[in-house]
Amino acid sequence: MIWEVLNFIGTMAFAISGAIIAMEEDYDILGFYVLGFTTAFGGGAFRDLFIGIPIEDIWSQSHLFIVAFLSITIIFLIPSYLLKYWNKWGIFFDAIGLATFAVQGALYAVQAGAPLTGVIAAATLTGSGGGMLRDVFAGRKPMIFRAEIYALWAALGGLAIGLGLIHGPWAIGILVIMIVSLRMLSVRYKWRLPRHSTTR
Repeated sequence: MIWEVLNFIGTMAFAISGAIIAMEEDYDILGFYVLGFTTAFGGGAFRDLFIGIPIEDIWSQSHLFIVAFLSITIIFLIPSYLLKYWNKWGIFFDAIGLATFAVQGALYAVQAGAPLTGVIAAATLTGSGGGMLRDVFAGRKPMIFRAEIYALWAALGGLAIGLGLIHGPWAIGILVIMIVSLRMLSVRYKWRLPRHSTTR
């Protein structure tokens, strides 16, 4: 049940996030679906390749493809003049996708018997992989490398799960909320990881 809820929420959130980026870039309907589906399923594909799960298993999630399709279609039908109201929501939905898929990826890795480093890597790849592909396809510098702290929150969530600190649906829900909150706070207050100084 927890697995399905995380899958549903993450897929819908990332599909919406990808569609909003397509709206910002003034893409046609094909661009909407490409970015939406890429964002929604890219992280899971990275995770499956990393853990060693057959990549074709992703096609068995027909109900999630329907969820993504409907989410993208709804965003496409929203009038473009409302874009200014959706910019902040794009970041919010992306944060939800990051959190839910990071937790899901970590749980999947634990179930597969991966070591702690594998759990952290699975959480990071699942949480941020789809967004990274989305940014590349949109011709943007990947957010994971340049913007406010992003993938670190996924990695910390994976660390908590890998260390066995998270047990039960309530703890998982609280962890998801914490990751979303930290991501939004990092955007609000522009928290960044150390960067190389170009000044001399």
